Amino acid sequence: MFNLVKMDVRRLFRSHSFYITLGVTAALILGLVALVATMTDQRTLDAMASQGMEVEESDYEMKAELNSMTQLDFAHECLGSGFLLLLTGIGVTLFIHSDFSSGFVKNLCFARPRRWEYVLSKVLAVGVYSGVINLLGILLSLVCPVLFGLHPVASSVGSILQYAFWLWLPAWAFGLMALALVVLTRSSTLAIVMSVISGGGVTVAVLRTVCGQLGWPALEQYLLSYVAQYLCAPGLGTSQITMILACSIGWAAVYAAGSLLAMEKRDI
Repeated sequence: MFNLVKMDVRRLFRSHSFYITLGVTAALILGLVALVATMTDQRTLDAMASQGMEVEESDYEMKAELNSMTQLDFAHECLGSGFLLLLTGIGVTLFIHSDFSSGFVKNLCFARPRRWEYVLSKVLAVGVYSGVINLLGILLSLVCPVLFGLHPVASSVGSILQYAFWLWLPAWAFGLMALALVVLTRSSTLAIVMSVISGGGVTVAVLRTVCGQLGWPALEQYLLSYVAQYLCAPGLGTSQITMILACSIGWAAVYAAGSLLAMEKRDI
């Protein structure tokens, strides 16, 4: 089992799709921070006003407000949209799908017929995948503001690590959704589509609307995209921590069990 995990992690860090996903993550965060810095620069605002665009006093005060934020609050503003879920789901899909398109999974499962070992190894590999993406996102959102002239108030290392951990859990569980869909369909299409739809918050919006129309409880709060966007925030309370743990562990168990059943009940 240990050798399988080691092999998967080695293959992960040698995979082109892994570095493409990291590059896209870095580019998105750099672009976001650069846009924020540009749109809060006084010279830019003056130029916009001179061109006849409406610039309010609050726009000039925005940079001071950004500099009064803590580093962790600024990082959450950058990462709280849930786009890390989307990137994790797509990246995991590309990594896992290569097993089926290359014939790797067929050779491996014939040599080691206990397919639960394959699934467990992939579960741990997805944890590494999502962990690296989240770590990169947090590091860049902490460092980039300084590069563009923004200086949020420093946050403690402990609070940053705590935020990183709670942000990582739903991302890991979300990656397991992509794993389950790839294992079930042997295709990357459905997993990528679901990663985009769910990671982008569409499922949350649809379920919220349906529950509101039918008078049901707010079931959307149990979705991983909702947890990542609305609960994973700096300074978590007990109720938030409980919900993050329950939803992350619950969905992870569902997706892992589904992957195992799909592997055990179908020919490869």
